[in-house]
Amino acid sequence: METIVGTPLEKVKQFIADKQIDGVFFRKRSNFAWVTGGKDNHIVNTTEEGVADLLILADKKYCITSKMESARIHDEELLGLGYEFMTLEWYEDQDSIVQGLTDGKKIASDVPIGNFLDFGHELTSLRYTLTCEEVDRYRWLSKQAAKAVESTCREVQQGWTEFEIQAHLAAKVIKEGINPQLILVSTDERVFKYRHPIPTEKKLANYAMIVLCAEKWGLVSNVTRFVHFGELPAELYENKQKLVQIDVAMNAATRPGAAIKDVLQTAFAKYEEVGYGEDWRFLHQGGPTGYASREFLATPNAEGTVLENQAFAWNPAIRGIKSEDTFLVGREGNEYLTYTGEWVYLRVNHNGKTYIRPDILVR
Repeated sequence: METIVGTPLEKVKQFIADKQIDGVFFRKRSNFAWVTGGKDNHIVNTTEEGVADLLILADKKYCITSKMESARIHDEELLGLGYEFMTLEWYEDQDSIVQGLTDGKKIASDVPIGNFLDFGHELTSLRYTLTCEEVDRYRWLSKQAAKAVESTCREVQQGWTEFEIQAHLAAKVIKEGINPQLILVSTDERVFKYRHPIPTEKKLANYAMIVLCAEKWGLVSNVTRFVHFGELPAELYENKQKLVQIDVAMNAATRPGAAIKDVLQTAFAKYEEVGYGEDWRFLHQGGPTGYASREFLATPNAEGTVLENQAFAWNPAIRGIKSEDTFLVGREGNEYLTYTGEWVYLRVNHNGKTYIRPDILVR
């Protein structure tokens, strides 16, 4: 699919014209935020779908929601954006209103509904390249996310449970209006045993991994950091030096026009080179990000190429250590959005260029 440029709304209008359809229907929270410039249609925080739908036609825009939601959505989210509101009682079927507005029309949808058309990846891919306004929002969010994780690493104490570490981090972002979409915490032997560890009541002895996917304006920033009390064990010291080679090779290969599956092959070769040839199988390696923690997971057979102004978050991992940051692919180079300059860093040379990557904080 050829990349469509412009504002989110312009991209949708061009998509309608290119596909020779009558309109696009959005129900997912991520797409509501994307097409409205970061507005919010959620009530329940554990669902992908919101409480206010958007129907965008070639010459008109509708918001369909219940009367109990319409006042807030109108006043605090969509005021001045030109949406005509269609409201119903909270006990009535919202889909019936949608069907009435679209009877006889060809409509693409981001969720299964009636006989709407499913363009799947093509519809989602409209949001892959970010505008200047989106990038500005993403920079702010990413800095806040990284600072929250890094300050948590500096403040946690031995004896805290993983739940307490989770709560400490969550408080930092929630007070900034950021939704902690995902928080992973593992300590000590759990860091080595599990690549995707949800927090438990286990108490921190010496080593912790803290992971955050932070969401605001629909955008999601992803960051991981590690803290260790006392001198690093020899294996961990060695493995962090090995992992950073994989990390830098992946990030350096993520340039406009590169096949995403080729970036993975670059990583696999580095895994083999550092002596952990099979470790990539134990955790997904990440992929494009933006309006989801991963817009899709990169796989060895993944289609698609890296785009300019597209965000990525790779997360290579070997025994006891992982690397994860959110970065933006630029024309001249990549920008680490979750770089704060306030952490401890490794400096690595790769193909004549020096990369600054997060180290383990030793306390």
